[in-house]
Amino acid sequence: MPTIEKNSFLESVPVTVLETNVFGTLIDQTPERKEIIEYTVEKGDTLSQIAQKFEVSLETILWANDLKKTSKIKPGQKLIILPVSGVMHLVKNGETVSEIAKKYKANVSEIIAFNGLSPKGEIFVGDMLIIPGGVLPKKSFVQSAPLASSYFICPIPAPCQITQGLHWYNAVDFSHGKCGEPVFAAAGGKIQKTGFDPVAGKYIRILHPNGVVTFYGHLLTILKTVGEKVSQGEIIGYIGNSGYTVGVTGCHLHFEVRGAKNPFAK
Repeated sequence: MPTIEKNSFLESVPVTVLETNVFGTLIDQTPERKEIIEYTVEKGDTLSQIAQKFEVSLETILWANDLKKTSKIKPGQKLIILPVSGVMHLVKNGETVSEIAKKYKANVSEIIAFNGLSPKGEIFVGDMLIIPGGVLPKKSFVQSAPLASSYFICPIPAPCQITQGLHWYNAVDFSHGKCGEPVFAAAGGKIQKTGFDPVAGKYIRILHPNGVVTFYGHLLTILKTVGEKVSQGEIIGYIGNSGYTVGVTGCHLHFEVRGAKNPFAK
């Protein structure tokens, strides 16, 4: 049965998020899109029109953005658009692909194929999976557990300057406006994954003892390897502008918390 290997730290391709105003041409020319889109609502848009535009069900947009059919949207609002009709799932400790498929009334083979998993369907804590054709259970809801305020330290040198508030996925951006500054492990743990994403650039994921995963993106340099233990405050890389950023002035750290509330999201 496909399952999480608790002590494994293999690399895999993370879910990619594209902004439609930047990658519109690419999206139009790709009949079988697999990226999640962060769409900026325009004047006159309705939820039904947006669903039709991206060829997904209305429910898919509602579920991904925690909205109801009666919810109002406004210009400038950001919406997450999945590549196919279905749901998105954040993998938790001990879950299997079979269990996830059963939860959302989906097909195991389709989940494995769409997410580019190995034939055995190995998944890891903190993975973001697209569930094609999935249906959100009526009583299902996502609740991020709060952490003690002292659990995470700021991942960049003082002053702890946030340049963008909460955005996809449960992330904030940190920057002093320059590349090359050190990036610290916000808490102790093991390096779960490293790699490159077209948007997030060079990235590191750390699995912490409490099952929470932190993600550090747009790095200039990665200093750690998969499976390596790190202590809180240890330098794991350097701030850069890899992936999609705006030149040297775009140097910043994209910091996500998966499985708990982001303590820096004020």
